Amino acid sequence: MAFVGYALSCEEHGARALVEQAEAAEQAGFDGLWISDHFHPWNDAQGQAPFVWSVIGAIAQVTEHVPLTTAVTCPTVRIHPAIIAQAAATSATMMPGRFHLGVGSGEALNEHVLGDGWPATEVRLEMLEEAVAVIRELWRGGTVNHRGRHYTVDRARLYSLPADPPPVYVSGFGPAAVRLAARIGEGYCGVTPDAGLLRLFDQAGGAGRPKQGSLKVCWAEDEADARKTVHALWPNSALPGELAQELPTPTHFEQASALVTEEMAAASAVCGPDVERHVRAIQEYVDAGYTEVYVTQIGSDQAGFFDFYRREVLPRFC
Repeated sequence: MAFVGYALSCEEHGARALVEQAEAAEQAGFDGLWISDHFHPWNDAQGQAPFVWSVIGAIAQVTEHVPLTTAVTCPTVRIHPAIIAQAAATSATMMPGRFHLGVGSGEALNEHVLGDGWPATEVRLEMLEEAVAVIRELWRGGTVNHRGRHYTVDRARLYSLPADPPPVYVSGFGPAAVRLAARIGEGYCGVTPDAGLLRLFDQAGGAGRPKQGSLKVCWAEDEADARKTVHALWPNSALPGELAQELPTPTHFEQASALVTEEMAAASAVCGPDVERHVRAIQEYVDAGYTEVYVTQIGSDQAGFFDFYRREVLPRFC
């Protein structure tokens, strides 16, 4: 038995579509939901970027039992952590016991839009640690005054609070970020089946905590069509190194992605209708040590995907 959830892509779908997908995922038997938080999509072909907190409010009204995690929001540059604290607290009141705040150090793609400089990695991690502390302090109730290295909070109090504060899950792609996640997070978020990173998380103090991982697939009746769809919409998934954190605009990602072939893009996602390939991809994350695995369907055929997973894939993990 394994926990298999669905990952909602705010880069690819508008607000109404995301709400419909959340409802369909619960009805199909998925165990939970992830939702990305973007100001820009990675490229113009993806074409969407609704305000995630509005979408979460609507999802709360159409789902009944599945948990939802922001995967992930950045509480450091574009949005002050005090505002994230309020948004997350409100979301938790609408989804009692079901809302998890997933946070990360962010990408220049989303965080540069107010004209702020994009800090170095070590500074971003420092900012994230302080931001999480601010958020938790506000969730405790009462008036908060904070004068930190990166953030100021002046006589602020949250009046709409859930009975219990939501857990904070922290993403991390390198050793320093993973150690931070273990130190300040009640769970971990990742996007690769890297058992070494999960062992580091455990060794750094995160043992026994939830570990959420995500993968991309493109179900289609024809594998060749699926490969073309992935190449058209998500060539950026094949870009190496730290480009995902450093490039500032969709145009820059399109320029870099011009070097990505269809073969390279297709290697970043499970393409086509082969049940065993989908099952093996999920199992790889389970074997690496993830306690929850979230699957994103690339492309417009969400109905076909949900039907396929309901009939063929999810029963394999019950």
